Amino acid sequence: MAVYSIKELETLSGIKAHTIRIWEKRYNLIDPHRTNTNIRYYTDEDLKKILNVAVLNRHGIKISNIAKLSELELKEEILRVSGDPNSSDAFVDSLIMAMIDFDEYKLEALLEKSIRKKGLLSTVTEVIYPFIVKVGILWLSGDVYPAQEHFVSFLIRQKIISATNAVSHTFNANSKKFLMLLPEGEWHELGLLIAQYLVKEANHEVIYLGQSVPYTDVLAIGAAKKFDAIVVSSTASQADFDWNLYLKDLGGAFPDKKILYMTHLPEEHFQGLSPNHIQLSKINDLSDYLSSLL
Repeated sequence: MAVYSIKELETLSGIKAHTIRIWEKRYNLIDPHRTNTNIRYYTDEDLKKILNVAVLNRHGIKISNIAKLSELELKEEILRVSGDPNSSDAFVDSLIMAMIDFDEYKLEALLEKSIRKKGLLSTVTEVIYPFIVKVGILWLSGDVYPAQEHFVSFLIRQKIISATNAVSHTFNANSKKFLMLLPEGEWHELGLLIAQYLVKEANHEVIYLGQSVPYTDVLAIGAAKKFDAIVVSSTASQADFDWNLYLKDLGGAFPDKKILYMTHLPEEHFQGLSPNHIQLSKINDLSDYLSSLL
């Protein structure tokens, strides 16, 4: 059983820690556990409850009314709002709960429902990518078992690869070629797979190197192949990885190429990068960049 701090509940649900404490006292929504030193902590069941409450509250249901719902009524309301095609938050939070429960049927049904209602591109950018961001937060905090992450990643990976293979290309004289990879030691590939799909869907070419690519291999392939930009991604890199130095090295090795780096680290983390470095802090930043190439 994973345990969460109140700050992690805030990050994952979007509900301020102060508000969660008020809801605990006023409405008894959840009853936090406490360590021997009297520090609050929360379980998977608490996380699922606060995610459900957050979804309903964002849909305009007053917290006082949510607190009166039985467990069955709460589930029924979640099913109702999850059917809203504009409710990306409901889909994302439902995916998190299905991951926690290892519920393959629910994961598959949610993804198919979103694709039918939103289309594949919107599902990728509005549902799958925000979901990956939240899974990355859980991974870094140690609150996702590797088996949980692998379980959900495999299903989503299949969807993205299938969609990418289905992209049809037409001749484009202005198309660019993107070299795409994860740094050595980085195995969380979903963000990069989504980026590959967006690049191909925009009718550009891709040289996809995939997971944990040694830097020497990047240099060798970069020298042998013509390309216009490098896309690198890091969701939960190892603690001793110097992301800033890695980007500087890439910029020095390929000064005439755009270096697009996908990371959720704040901009101030990166110092001394050249103008050819472009941070993609959210997936829509890549879509915007691709649109600028037209």
